[in-house]
Amino acid sequence: MAGRGEIEDEEVKRMMEGEEGEEGGIDADELAVATEMDDDGDEGMANDDDDEGNDDDDEDEEMEVAGDDEAPPSEQVYLPGDDAGEGELVMDTSAYICHAEFSLEWPCLSFDVMPDGLGDARTSFPMSCYLVAGTQARESHLNSVTVMRIENITRIKGDADNSDDEEEDDDDDEPQMYHRSIPHRGGVNRVRVAPFEGCVAATWSETGKVHMWDLSPLAQAVQDPKNAPRKVNSKPMHTFSGHKDEGFAMDWSKISKLKFASGDCSGRIHVWDYHGDATWVVSSKFGRHDASVEDIQWSPNEETVFASCSADRTIRIWDTRQGPRECLKWTAHDQDVNVISWNTREQASFLSGGDDGIFKLWDFRMFQEQPFQPTGVFKWHTQPITSVEWHPTDSTVLAVSGDDDQISLWDTAVESDDTTGEAQVFNGREVPPQLLFVHQGQKNIKELHWHPQIPGMLISTAESGFNIFKTISTE
Repeated sequence: MAGRGEIEDEEVKRMMEGEEGEEGGIDADELAVATEMDDDGDEGMANDDDDEGNDDDDEDEEMEVAGDDEAPPSEQVYLPGDDAGEGELVMDTSAYICHAEFSLEWPCLSFDVMPDGLGDARTSFPMSCYLVAGTQARESHLNSVTVMRIENITRIKGDADNSDDEEEDDDDDEPQMYHRSIPHRGGVNRVRVAPFEGCVAATWSETGKVHMWDLSPLAQAVQDPKNAPRKVNSKPMHTFSGHKDEGFAMDWSKISKLKFASGDCSGRIHVWDYHGDATWVVSSKFGRHDASVEDIQWSPNEETVFASCSADRTIRIWDTRQGPRECLKWTAHDQDVNVISWNTREQASFLSGGDDGIFKLWDFRMFQEQPFQPTGVFKWHTQPITSVEWHPTDSTVLAVSGDDDQISLWDTAVESDDTTGEAQVFNGREVPPQLLFVHQGQKNIKELHWHPQIPGMLISTAESGFNIFKTISTE
């Protein structure tokens, strides 16, 4: 899989300022595009000098996150691939409801959103969220698993929203990030938080081991960093060494408590069953692909069913009741299938992204029609797809990131112009009517997630750091 491996070994760069042309109208569908620049890094977060893998450092210090408050006038919409010339690209903040940037000492290949007790479907500003991430440090022993609390995420000034939300009067304050870490042997290829136990997380290490962690001490520490102890338990709850190679694929069951699956670069898949007292029984070998397993997704409504995708170009559906033989299998892309996502609102809808830069929509209700064909094929990104995810509450909206440093937002319910049957042309380039928004500015984007408790809030990680934002397209 292109672009999946370790993030380049260099110091974390200051976060880049956002840049975007004005909000452009394409018939009834608005296209908002954001790009960024890295001229001076004035608004980058003030990084600690501390080492993420060192408990002796001042991890409890308040860290300032770059937020965008002013809304400068825009003059022209910039589309990815356009020649920007010598002009300065400036972020059009009118296309964003909120936007902030932050980073750790080292880049993170993977992260996940931690469930919190702040409420579901929250829309009032300022906002807060909790994340867990795994680092890709220059040296193996410097890596860590880090829990972050991002608070005071405010609405961008200049937004014309005059809703009845009761907002505090501290919009002038910058967002803040508090973090605590525990050492992790080897770079973290992927991290996933258990849905039923918000402080239990799994990590795939580049050493070939899969670890289970209780992150509750870190979560408590970032809630009250000034009074929390510096030292926390740094040992994993459980470690599995049965994989023959390192890997990237892992996922928790969304129905069965603490049921888990992991896949490695040799093509093997193991299923984990929780047996209490922080112990799991792991299958010797559940199933396998003919090449590296790139991603795993459990079914949102079938507790024994999960999907996997691979560099062998196939997607396979498994049922743990039927043993190590796939129930369904099809060739999904012409190159490696990098990432998949199962729609939690419409269980027959499935999403895949490949090395070919294409993402596809699938409907399992049509599987009997052979050969199995996608219901949608989208070639907007110019490099391999690195992450895909359906919106948690809107069954037709999804987000995609690629090695072309773009994040694109889509609404699959939008249809082409009924009069022409063709995509619209904007600045000489065909723009699919389903495309809602393009966000840029991060370098080497690796993963994105919607926040399940904040509608429309999207977080992404890249070599250059994290972005957290909400757009007018997904409000």
